[in-house]
Amino acid sequence: MKSAPGKSVILVFAKAPQAGYAKTRLIPALGEEGSARLHRSLIGRTMQMLSGGTPWPLQLWCAPDCSHPFFGHYAGDPRVSLHRQRGCDLGERMHHALSEALLSHERAILIGTDCPELQPRHLRETVSALGAGYDAVLGPALDGGYYLVGLNRELPALFHAIDWGSPRVMQQTRDRLAAGGMRWHELEVRRDLDRPGDLAIFSTLLNDNHEVTGC
Repeated sequence: MKSAPGKSVILVFAKAPQAGYAKTRLIPALGEEGSARLHRSLIGRTMQMLSGGTPWPLQLWCAPDCSHPFFGHYAGDPRVSLHRQRGCDLGERMHHALSEALLSHERAILIGTDCPELQPRHLRETVSALGAGYDAVLGPALDGGYYLVGLNRELPALFHAIDWGSPRVMQQTRDRLAAGGMRWHELEVRRDLDRPGDLAIFSTLLNDNHEVTGC
């Protein structure tokens, strides 16, 4: 079943691409400036993929706020709205963003920018599964986390007391869903670009130019 664009919204979580703040796990391999440049490329790649391959409105959730010039580029896009991430940890920030989005949309799908393998078909599959009545959709990452979460309604238990950044995140989330009697759908397992060991696998990205010029 194809859903109307207004019923679903895509949330993109992104840190400001500033040296020493973004992609800190890659600093030993790329340095602070190199890690920030790669992060800009990943954000640009994600937004380009969404703009060209999906029909739904986009919310760019920025950290620490929306003031970085890089985010300002997207403020002029009528399809994109900028929002400030709020919360003490990743779980609180994700829960807050999804809760806000679900006030005005039937389905909210949250992604990061660290999964170059994410494609429009994964978003379409998510919207279809949520439209078919699943309570949640998860995109499992190879490192034990997840690259996507989609919800039909608030599920705060999914975001409280999770070991964020650990290989236990996906299994802990499954356990919470099962304990609550929820039905969920899982996408195919994909790889994030998050650690130095991932750089060789995604080496072409280092020469890819998806950055916003002038920022």
